[in-house]
Amino acid sequence: MKVRQKIEILSLAKLQALLLSLVGLVFGILYSIGGLLLDTLVSIGWITSTTTTGLGLGSILALGALIGVPVLFGIIGFLLGLAEAVLYNLFSGYLGYFFPKMKIGLKK
Repeated sequence: MKVRQKIEILSLAKLQALLLSLVGLVFGILYSIGGLLLDTLVSIGWITSTTTTGLGLGSILALGALIGVPVLFGIIGFLLGLAEAVLYNLFSGYLGYFFPKMKIGLKK
């Protein structure tokens, strides 16, 4: 017996956007803390660097990663969620031919 129900495309897209936004927030926090720490250590003279002069515009851009990375990851997650749901809805009916004993579907 083959059970198949379709995935709501926008529901999965919104879920993927939320999940990847949270991942992006974690990455944004790590990036901004790392950049701020490096710039601070250069500014107080504990380390030397040829790539950064210390606290300045780069530090502000690193803090901008707190907003930019989650937004970018959210957009990517939304687009991937759309693609995943469309592909599942298109091909889930055909999987029963290749795996006849596998139940495919979602139950409410």
